Amino acid sequence: MADIFSKQKRSKIMSKISGKETKPEILVRSYLFREGFRFRKNDKRYPGKPDIFLPKYKTAVFVHGCFWHRHNCKKGKLPKKNREFWEKKINDNVLRDKKNIKALEELGLKVIVLWQCELRNKDLKKQNLLRLVEMIKSNLPS
Repeated sequence: MADIFSKQKRSKIMSKISGKETKPEILVRSYLFREGFRFRKNDKRYPGKPDIFLPKYKTAVFVHGCFWHRHNCKKGKLPKKNREFWEKKINDNVLRDKKNIKALEELGLKVIVLWQCELRNKDLKKQNLLRLVEMIKSNLPS
């Protein structure tokens, strides 16, 4: 399918996309706060600036967009147009994610990745947020 916008217009649209304060991130943070968890947002002291960092649980949570971090789902597919550019861009993101996760784990932190598609409907959202809480609590220091 051809793009409905000109190259300049598409570039302007894409430049407005922010990596912080996405709807899925806000949803996860709101849920965790309601459940009594306290955390830091985008903590620059840690590799990859985790979207959510829970110091008490020594846990970093990333809420990844399926497209931008190449999830194996319908939303994670690359566009057909300008394929070479997108391949490089997304591959660089994936490599950076792996490097950051490894660095966090080497610091003794638990890393949890939640995907955008895991929060897409009411049932999936509930199931995955409950699973997230269980995973965080399983890392409670003794």
